[in-house]
Amino acid sequence: RASRRPQRAERGPIAQQAIPSFAPTGAFSASKMGVPRRFAEDEVEAFAKKHGLTETAQAELKTMFNGIVAGTRRRVTVRVPATTANMGPGFDCCGMALDIWNELTVERSTQFSFDIEGEGAAILPRDTTNLVCKGVEAAYKAIGKEMPMLRYWTKNRIPFAKGMGSSSAAIVSGILAGLALAGFNLQVVGEEELLQIATNLEGHPDNVAPCIYGGMQLGIHNGKRWWTSRVSMPHGLMCVVFAPDHATETSAARDLLKAQVDIKDAIFNCGRVGLLIGAFATNNLDWLRLATEDALHQPQRGSMHTHLTPLIKAALDAGAHGACLSGAGPAVIAFTAGRAGDVIAQSVSERKELEVAEAFLAAADAINCPGQVFITKPVEHGGYIVSETVSFDPAVRRQRIHYVQD
Repeated sequence: RASRRPQRAERGPIAQQAIPSFAPTGAFSASKMGVPRRFAEDEVEAFAKKHGLTETAQAELKTMFNGIVAGTRRRVTVRVPATTANMGPGFDCCGMALDIWNELTVERSTQFSFDIEGEGAAILPRDTTNLVCKGVEAAYKAIGKEMPMLRYWTKNRIPFAKGMGSSSAAIVSGILAGLALAGFNLQVVGEEELLQIATNLEGHPDNVAPCIYGGMQLGIHNGKRWWTSRVSMPHGLMCVVFAPDHATETSAARDLLKAQVDIKDAIFNCGRVGLLIGAFATNNLDWLRLATEDALHQPQRGSMHTHLTPLIKAALDAGAHGACLSGAGPAVIAFTAGRAGDVIAQSVSERKELEVAEAFLAAADAINCPGQVFITKPVEHGGYIVSETVSFDPAVRRQRIHYVQD
């Protein structure tokens, strides 16, 4: 582990002047996105003028406030992807990141607040029981620091409680934001410390691993810690997701599963997990029709998800390579191919995802299961810091190096 500490400004003229208490109360105004702007320079200037500070002292005050007084980082914005778990036979161990993103902004503050925009806004808690807060709390606990008072803003695009990893996205975004605010790095190689924190909260790695690392991930527990490996993904893969209007509690879907399984069902899934990995690693997508079959959880959840079997059949009949329940459901995901570059600019005759989407809707309408379809693609990278508010001193060489991610 390596802790990153803020650079201390040299003591200059500001140190010899009596500086009254400088509280940022009311200093932030909401932007168009609902995220506060940075402490305005004109407000610092007004304070300096009121108390008779020199220009040099005023410049030092800006540097100190933006970097040192407010902490290592004052505000961070994090993006995390949706995920699909299990992928048929890979129960609790296989998952893949999808190109649908939630965005979280966390800022140091004098009072707690939590604003939610988008998916789940009418349902999700706006207090410290929110999984985002649990993630931040877990990050600070892991590094042995006291958690500061924070303000939260979330913009949720991942469908909530549909089996597309909304809970894992909340946990991972909170952990990433907490680590960034604290200025702390975690060991990945040989340790996967971030994965350990997230999986201990979530309970299994099938969603959190691809949310952290992106791509398709295979996760296991090796007897000492959670361990993951990236699986190669074929170029041009598309994902068609039917999300019913109704939601499902993961705990309720898990209660339907058997505590013990027949040996024939275990063998059935072992073979298909191997075939699933092989299909992705070798670009033999025709194998997915068999490789996305399951005997351990999908049949048992059929009583809860009566739309599952007819929708899988409809997708396969429309040309999908494979289809299965997404996570614990109720979403159903189908895999197609043929994407080359941006799909909006590519002829639909070269691909099958639109036909599969229409087949999903027709089958769902026939059994009175209202919902909508999301056409997306796998994404190779996981959650990341979009922006951060820190001090900048061009005299410090390291501060002239910038990570750019968007």
